[in-house]
Amino acid sequence: MGSTTTALDQLDPDAIAALLDRVLREVHDGLLPSAQIAVALDGKVVVSATYGASDTTRFIPYSATKVLTAAAIWRLIADAGLDVGRTVASYLPGFEANDKGEVTVEQVMLHTSGFPMAPLGPKEWRTHEGRLAAYATWRHEFPPGERSVYHPVSAHWVLVDIIEEVTGEDYRAAIHRLVTEPLGLPRLLGIDLDDQDDIAEVIGVGEPATVDELAAVFGDQVRDQPEIPADLVLFALTSLNHPKAKEQGVPGGGAVVHAADLALLYQGLLHNPDELWDPAVLADGTGHVRSRLPDPSGIAANRTLGLVVAGDDGHAAYRGFGTTSSPAAFGHNGAGGQLAFADPATGISACYVTNGLDQHLVREHRRNVEIADAIHALVPPRT
Repeated sequence: MGSTTTALDQLDPDAIAALLDRVLREVHDGLLPSAQIAVALDGKVVVSATYGASDTTRFIPYSATKVLTAAAIWRLIADAGLDVGRTVASYLPGFEANDKGEVTVEQVMLHTSGFPMAPLGPKEWRTHEGRLAAYATWRHEFPPGERSVYHPVSAHWVLVDIIEEVTGEDYRAAIHRLVTEPLGLPRLLGIDLDDQDDIAEVIGVGEPATVDELAAVFGDQVRDQPEIPADLVLFALTSLNHPKAKEQGVPGGGAVVHAADLALLYQGLLHNPDELWDPAVLADGTGHVRSRLPDPSGIAANRTLGLVVAGDDGHAAYRGFGTTSSPAAFGHNGAGGQLAFADPATGISACYVTNGLDQHLVREHRRNVEIADAIHALVPPRT
């Protein structure tokens, strides 16, 4: 009688135990209120655990949200002729105000468009018209295409308005139709007010690292970076706890997920079921590095159209992939230590989320590296 090998059979039981022990550590020690991990392989979740909350708890993954917008745009490139080489203003009339007429959709997706901290608040983000009016007031901080500076939320508001122009749909409905629904996943962006009871409230934990501690890990260049008060950052991040913010669905960081949702979404990107995405467009989005411009720390951004690739330059851990990923691993992590990635070399995808925003960025970085490495240790590279 023949035998069959399941995805779970490919995992090292000791490595599973080591991963779960590492995820549990800060919750057990009282530093993090809760955390959730999911690892998927061959289209199935093979490891899943929640500590400090119930398995049904959902989390805000912050910038790990950004994969949703990217994946929707990849579909529209092939299915609706969306052209990332065109200017934003050609899709969103009025955007050209204040000399922004040459900014391209590609530059927005690569975080080189020049308006990383452009303001957009709840009063403006509620409607397409309100957002367009806000864009007309934005000004460049640097010439587009010349620098790589992370755009925490501004770029993705622009991108979802382009999605609305191309599809004629509300961006949240369009992203669900184009991405999550075909993969059998729930709507992850824009959560009804009466469906928010199981979402973990985000809180700040720990004390900020000193400049000397940061420099010891990230290099002396951090001493030259402008200091943003930690309490201001925490205020901005915890504002996504507001029910109206969760209902709106901030596209740069306000999704609401189970860890398994993002792990399975990345399985979809690895396997492209029913060729949901045009294969060439998907390969470009998950593997073609279009920007190696250095970010403010001096490290190459390694950005594709919407995601980040681990690379082989020794900085994969800095980019959120740990020290043992293959160079082809791709994904996008989020503030507070959220991880979400896939590695074509092993077929693994994973998501780690927590509602504890650790203010000690060195400790957060080390946790990310150790959890990512523990994930990669679950299965050897495929030949």
